[in-house]
Amino acid sequence: MSIIAPVTDNEDESAEKPYVRLTAQEVQALRLRQPSLSPWWVIGAQVVAGVLVALAAWGITGRPVAGWSAAYGAFAVVIPAALFARGLMSQFSSFNAATAAFGFFVWEAVKIAVSVGMLFAAPRLFANLDWLALLIGLIVTLKVYWLALLMRPKQKRSFGGDIPVSGDVKAESNLKS
Repeated sequence: MSIIAPVTDNEDESAEKPYVRLTAQEVQALRLRQPSLSPWWVIGAQVVAGVLVALAAWGITGRPVAGWSAAYGAFAVVIPAALFARGLMSQFSSFNAATAAFGFFVWEAVKIAVSVGMLFAAPRLFANLDWLALLIGLIVTLKVYWLALLMRPKQKRSFGGDIPVSGDVKAESNLKS
């Protein structure tokens, strides 16, 4: 039977890397190298996927209700996602880190509530609802998040190597010479 040695305080400290604050120039260079993906691009891609699924459902089954059901399933993802993105991009959500975190959880709860509410309302809105088409539209539209992760902008290579970080002796000596 093997015994696992306890971790001492010295081992914890050696594993931690020092926190270094970036300058404005370093932040700007980092943002140029690692561009972010707009949530509106993702929502637009979800709309396109939803329309394509709705047209495919209508074309394959030959029933318009299947197309409308698939479209409704897609929009049960798109509309809450748009509310979420709009809420997170509001000025109130960017005051500080605590406000941003709280805003994230609030808008995520709103997103879930609207999605569930739309799904509960579906049978009342459609007389001959096709649940299979609705679920296919919902699932395909949800999978666009994974597609967006794969298609996000790639990191740009810089000619000078890595971005110099304050406190990095080697990087600072390269800048001085």
